[in-house]
This record gives sequence, structure tokens and C-alpha cells, in this order.
Amino acid sequence: MLFIVDFDGTISVKDTIDAMLERFADPSWEDIEAQWLAGDITAVECMSQQIRMVKADNVTLEGFFRGIQLDASFLPFYQHVKRFAKVAIASDGLDHAIKVATRNAAWPEIPIYANHLNFVPDGIEMSFPLRKQDCKGGNGMCKCSVAKNLAAESGGPIVLIGDGKSDACLAKYADIVFAKGSLIKHCETNDIKHYRFQTFADVLAIIKKWPSIPQKQHEALFA
Repeated sequence: MLFIVDFDGTISVKDTIDAMLERFADPSWEDIEAQWLAGDITAVECMSQQIRMVKADNVTLEGFFRGIQLDASFLPFYQHVKRFAKVAIASDGLDHAIKVATRNAAWPEIPIYANHLNFVPDGIEMSFPLRKQDCKGGNGMCKCSVAKNLAAESGGPIVLIGDGKSDACLAKYADIVFAKGSLIKHCETNDIKHYRFQTFADVLAIIKKWPSIPQKQHEALFA
């Protein structure tokens, strides 16, 4: 069994990039955000432009990343499901921010798949090592591809836990979906069965009610 867990707005209480932009960038970053939400530009174009607007030095940003507020109920969830499943964090956000935040919280090391944060002389930039040009969501990293590769190793069903647009594509293929935020509306619009949640305490409560670990085969999901 494989759990693919989003970070921004799912594990973290707020979206990390949005919070960083609110604090360190010109307010015009919201205009770029609006273009992305309207479908006028891709997630990659949106994030690339926004990240270049951040004006803060490395020390300041490291402190900001350490201060990212995390859902404290994630750890009990993780300790429970790791006994029978593989867990990976898959985010269209920043790898370094996730590493710093989770390390600062003294969490166990969990595999992280995300876009790469680059510190440059005049600020920061993003690169997209996990991007797939044919990704239908136009995201910086393709969660479907990550899930497919990891599921081939772990076997069993795929469980998605997410909250937004970067999770929409995988929601179509996952065996089980836990949704919050705008992902709920996407699931409802597209008739995708899902569990609603607000915190990982909700997720854990639902999992503990499962009569047995689901064993649906996943091999044909990505055909």
C-alpha cells in the first residue's frame, strides 16, 4: 500500500509558497496567482515568476522555513500507517522548505518528491527535476509519475491525501482519496469518491475503521 501525501495546505497548515510571497514579495504576485487559477498560465510559469519576486537573504528564509506550522496530528497518522504502507510526501512546492520544516519538527525522515529550491545571488529560483512535459496538470512535478513508480515497488493500492490543483490529476487514478480544500470540489465535479478531512486526526480515525487493509490491484490504473 502506498500513501502519497501533499505538503502545502495538507501537512503544513498554510501554503508555504503563498505565505512566503505574502511576507517577502511585492503584492503583484497575486495577479500572477489569479492567472494560474484562471488557467491562463501553467503552474510552472506561475511559480517561476513568483519565486523570482521573493526578496530575502538565505538566513532569513531558513528561519522562515523553520517556522512553517505543521499539522501535529500527522505524526500519529504516520506512526500508524508506516506499519503496513509506504509513505511519501509529494509536493508541487519547495523541497528545501519541506526538509527544513520537518527536520525542525524532529520528524522521522520521510521520502520527499518536490521542486528544487535554488539559492542565487539576488534571491531564489526553482527548478523542476520531476517535471513531465506531458503532465496534464501542467505542474512542476508529476504526482502521477511519482505514484506510478513508487507503487511498482511497494505494490497494493494508492492512497492520495491532498487539498488542491496539484492533486487533481492523481485523484483520478488513486484507489482511495482523502480530500480537503479545492480538491473536494474537484472530486465532486468529477464523481471521484473521496473522504473529506481537515486534519490527519480525521484521516487516522477513518483508517482505523477500515475492516482490513484494502487490496485493490493498481497495475491497470495508469494504462
